Amino acid sequence: MSSKIELSPGSVSNKLYFDVEFPRGHIALKSFNAELVDEAGNSIPLSQTYLHHWIFLRYHQPKNLTHDSQSNITFVRNSGFCQDNIFGQYYGLGSETRGTKTYIPDPYGIEVGNPDEIPKGYVEKWMFNIHAIDTRGVEDKLGCIECKCDLYNITKDEDGKDLSPSYKGGLQCCPDDSKCKMVKGFLGPKRSLYLRYTVIWMNWDSFIVPAKIYIIDVTDSLKILDKSKGKSQEHDCKIEYEVEPCSKNSSDCVDVKKSSFPMQNGGYFVYGVGHMHVGSIGTTLYGKNAKVICSSIPIYGNRSEAGNEEGYVVGMSTCYPQLGSIKILDGETLTLEAKYNNSIRHSGVMGLFYFLVAEKLPHHHV
Repeated sequence: MSSKIELSPGSVSNKLYFDVEFPRGHIALKSFNAELVDEAGNSIPLSQTYLHHWIFLRYHQPKNLTHDSQSNITFVRNSGFCQDNIFGQYYGLGSETRGTKTYIPDPYGIEVGNPDEIPKGYVEKWMFNIHAIDTRGVEDKLGCIECKCDLYNITKDEDGKDLSPSYKGGLQCCPDDSKCKMVKGFLGPKRSLYLRYTVIWMNWDSFIVPAKIYIIDVTDSLKILDKSKGKSQEHDCKIEYEVEPCSKNSSDCVDVKKSSFPMQNGGYFVYGVGHMHVGSIGTTLYGKNAKVICSSIPIYGNRSEAGNEEGYVVGMSTCYPQLGSIKILDGETLTLEAKYNNSIRHSGVMGLFYFLVAEKLPHHHV
C-alpha cells in the first residue's frame, strides 16, 4: 500500500512518495498492478476519485542519506526517447489501471537490482508519483478530470508564469492541493485513500531474457542536431495536447495525431499498450512500410461499479505477439498514431505507448 492520500470533495492530490515498499535484490519484474482503495481495502470507483495517473520510478541514493529529496538522488530511467526524466518510469497507468494487463510472458522479465549497475556507495530505491482527483460534488466531472483551467481557477503555471490563453486544460491546471469547482452547498467527508499495488517478480536467473522498456509520446517532435557535436537527435515530448472540436457539419469527427522516430537499437517486440484519456478511439504503433506492430484500444465502462465505470476508460487492450514474430530493426523508424473523437473539445489528453523489446531471443535448449 502507498502512503495515505487525503482528499476532500473537489480536491486534488499530486504528490511524490519516496522509498516505497518493493522487493529488494537482483530480480526480474513480471507484472505490476495497482488501484485506489479506501482504508477498508474497498475499490474506489473513478466516478468518485479519478486516478489521473500513477507512475513508478527507479532511483539510486547515497547509502548514508535517510532524507529523501530529489536533490541527492539519481533517477534510473527506462530506454525510452523522451528528454531528461520525462516518461522515464518503469511502470505507470491511469484510469485504465484495473482493466489493463501488465504481465510479461516467460522467458522475459524486466531486470532490476543488478548489483553491477548500482554505483558504489549507493542503494537502489523506488518512488511513486500519484495524481488523484476527488470528483464528489463537482459541477462538471469531465471538465475536472480533464483539468480544465477555468474550473480550477488557475491562471499561472507551477513556476508562477502566466499560462498561455491557448492552454485550456491539462496538468498545469490541476496541481497538488488545487480544487475543482463544486456544486453550491455540497458537503462531503474527507477521506483517506491508498494506492494498493501488487508486484509479481522472481529472482534473476540466467534463463530470463531481459526486456527493455520504451515509452513514446505522440507529442514528441524530433530535432536532428549537428552530428559533429556528438549529439544527433533531441526529443521534445510535450506530455499532453489539446483536441480541438471538429466543425459542426463534419460527420467524421476524428482527431488524428502522429509522430515518427527512429529506434536506434531494435529487437523483438514482447508487449505493448497505449495510454489515453476519455474520448480516445485508439492508438497504433507502426513499423516501416506502415506495418502494424500493435494497436491498443480503450475499453469504456458501462456500469457504476469500480472497474466498469460508465463513460470512463477502464482498460486498454494489450499486444502479446507470438514469441519472436515481430522484429524491429536497428534504426527502423516507428510511427505512433493516436485517435480521439473530437465531437467535443478534450483538454490535456495523452497519446503514449509503452512497449517492451528484447534484444535477443531465448536460447533454444535441445
